[in-house]
Amino acid sequence: MPASYFSRLFDRSLEWFATSGLRILLIVIVMVVILALVKRAVDRFRGLYSGTLPGPGQVKRADTLTHVIRDVARVVVLAVGGMMILSEVGVDLKPLLAAAGLGGLAIGFGGQSLVKDVISGFFILLEDSIRVGDVVEIAGVGGLVEEVKLRTITLRDLSGNVHVVPNGVIDKVKNMTKLYSYYLMNVGVAYRENVDEVMAVLKDIASELQADPDFSADILEPMEMLGVDQFADSAVIIKCRIKTVPMKQWRVGREMNRRIKITFDAKGIEIPFPHQTIYWGEPKTGTPPPLYTAQWPQAGITSR
Repeated sequence: MPASYFSRLFDRSLEWFATSGLRILLIVIVMVVILALVKRAVDRFRGLYSGTLPGPGQVKRADTLTHVIRDVARVVVLAVGGMMILSEVGVDLKPLLAAAGLGGLAIGFGGQSLVKDVISGFFILLEDSIRVGDVVEIAGVGGLVEEVKLRTITLRDLSGNVHVVPNGVIDKVKNMTKLYSYYLMNVGVAYRENVDEVMAVLKDIASELQADPDFSADILEPMEMLGVDQFADSAVIIKCRIKTVPMKQWRVGREMNRRIKITFDAKGIEIPFPHQTIYWGEPKTGTPPPLYTAQWPQAGITSR
């Protein structure tokens, strides 16, 4: 080959490096700087976020959020930078963009439930609706939260069964152990009882329970007496509640019920139970016929 050919090739290469090559180098440098800044910002965000959310599951939750943010930022930076580099090289991006659009549409139709799960999980983590260790009811399932992931939430119910719930099906969250809890009581007593005396007895029982060293740390405030709530068919319902630390309301409530039963029996306060009264009717004149009863052995009746 003549020397002029190599000379022209060298001149064109030098010209390309001075124009497109320099721009590609600048694009790569900008991409590296942006990725470094994103990593630094995400790490700082993770430190601040973890510090404001104490608890065994919060570091993991912060890690999940920061990983999602960092991965999304990386994809965006690399995609934009890659297209700019291809454009500088001379690649026509129109066919690639058209193919990517069709491929994205197909993937979107096939994976819309997955995308819904991921987006819902991201906002659940961001809004702190559910934490590891909470007792919640979601999608008709209740239990202790063992894992909060970007796509699913894992619950274990009282029987030990594990439920894995996709985040996309969660439309309502019932969190029973966030910050504090209440044990709500509906105490039924007979209509003959003095409700003021019964409410005073309930307050005394709650005070004794709060003074018990085994339960004092679980109870945050004295029992709140809400008063006579309703007149049921065979009982007057008194409503009250006790504020407890999270997840201790059931323990406190069970002990409270035990002490109520013992105290009511000792004081003669009647706790009504369902029963029926048989009425034989009364004729217009005279008295109703007598009802004869007999014990099983005297009547000569044997059960089979």
